Amino acid sequence: MKPDYKNWMPKGMIYSFLGGAIGCGAVAFVLNLLLNGTLKTVLTILFAALAVVFCGFTVWAVLMYRAFDYNGKRQMSRQIIEGTAAYVKLPTGGKCLDVGCGSGALAIAVAKRNPQAQVVGIDRWGKEYASFNKKLCEGNARAEGVKNTSFRQGDATHLDFPDETFDAVVSNYVYHNIPGERQKYLLETLRTLKKGGTFALHDIFSKSKYGDMRAFVRQLKDMGYRKVELIETTDGKFMTKFEATWMALSGSALLTGIK
Repeated sequence: MKPDYKNWMPKGMIYSFLGGAIGCGAVAFVLNLLLNGTLKTVLTILFAALAVVFCGFTVWAVLMYRAFDYNGKRQMSRQIIEGTAAYVKLPTGGKCLDVGCGSGALAIAVAKRNPQAQVVGIDRWGKEYASFNKKLCEGNARAEGVKNTSFRQGDATHLDFPDETFDAVVSNYVYHNIPGERQKYLLETLRTLKKGGTFALHDIFSKSKYGDMRAFVRQLKDMGYRKVELIETTDGKFMTKFEATWMALSGSALLTGIK
């Protein structure tokens, strides 16, 4: 049995773009046959242009799918997951929280590196990622021979855990998907971290999504957090700047430190 971590680019999105391209192309073809005059020209050009746009999105989505494929050549997902997990070292009997665990990849990677500890993964498993669920996470843990994980449904904006529950908290590409005050969501995650605990949170920390993250780092330091760093991951650490640009992942970085 092999683990199935799925793909961060849903196939449904690829098929939607492809369907849009085919649909708009078909409409343009039909209009060209049925109409005459200026209206024919305008509408045919409009739907033909839309077909080209959808074709472009389809190509982009396919390239994203190939880059993220765990069994493909690039395996960017695996590089990000393993690279983030490497920042976590848990004490014997310690506990780690993975916020937005998806298919369980990061939780399992942390658990494999820390067999003496327990890792809890939470996710809302929304309809936009319908193939990701608790059963999938548990199956992947079994396939990896990992027994020190558990998974449950949860809300990243209001975590159902008391303050200072975990020795480490991790996350990957989660908060940017949630509308609202994303720095506030980070603080909600860090609320569950024990004094002296470590965190490794990877996301698209662009100014448009998060505001001033340098100021947030200073805020954490003023709150008593230690060794807080915002580590660029698009300089070859997880991906190149060119990859980050065309994949719309510019601003990707790791927020790490000790509470």
